Amino acid sequence: MSQAEVDDTLKRIQEHKGVQGFLIINNDGIPIRSSLDSTLTQQYAALIKSLSDKARSAIRDIDPTNELVFFRMRTKKHEILVAPDKEYTMIVLQATDAS
Repeated sequence: MSQAEVDDTLKRIQEHKGVQGFLIINNDGIPIRSSLDSTLTQQYAALIKSLSDKARSAIRDIDPTNELVFFRMRTKKHEILVAPDKEYTMIVLQATDAS
């Protein structure tokens, strides 16, 4: 995927209703790109990296032929969407509907 395609994809994600930001981390949990402030970037990178590793391990323990491709968490304030891949993990933070 070219840099222009990546930029277009990230722009489309940010235009979705409720999206507050995104974060892309490498396999070491180091932020590569982020639209969040530096404090939130570091916090989400570390915590989601750890959670993603544990979720991936749990899936492998249940079924060694299966693998984690996506997960999301919903709280009263936010929904966190996580798409781990071989080299990078994408994290999207969006507001939940206050209905």
